Amino acid sequence: MGEIERYDISEEWAHSGIIKAGDFCFLSYCVGNIGGSIEEQINGAFDQMEKRLAMVGLTLESVVQMDCLFRDVWNIPVMEKIIKERFHGKYPVRKSIQTEFAHVGGKEGLQFQADAVAYCG
Repeated sequence: MGEIERYDISEEWAHSGIIKAGDFCFLSYCVGNIGGSIEEQINGAFDQMEKRLAMVGLTLESVVQMDCLFRDVWNIPVMEKIIKERFHGKYPVRKSIQTEFAHVGGKEGLQFQADAVAYCG
């Protein structure tokens, strides 16, 4: 079995932001600009995803799968517009889920989170 590498580790949350295992990298809890507009939060999540991918020499175009969590799933068209701008036609498969977030910002705080799998082989 190959080595498993963990990056962006939070001891407080008992969480790794990105894990490289074999030919794939797994990213979780990509969020940003919490409390901002949905556009700002989606871009902030992709900014964080991009930052984590850079730790292992990858870009957003390496992402092959995403789970996109929304407080309001009717914001999917906003995310699709941003994906078109940022992924340069290299779109991942994805699913979108509406959920309540348990976050300090409450209902006006966290609106979007993305988890992803990237190919790094």
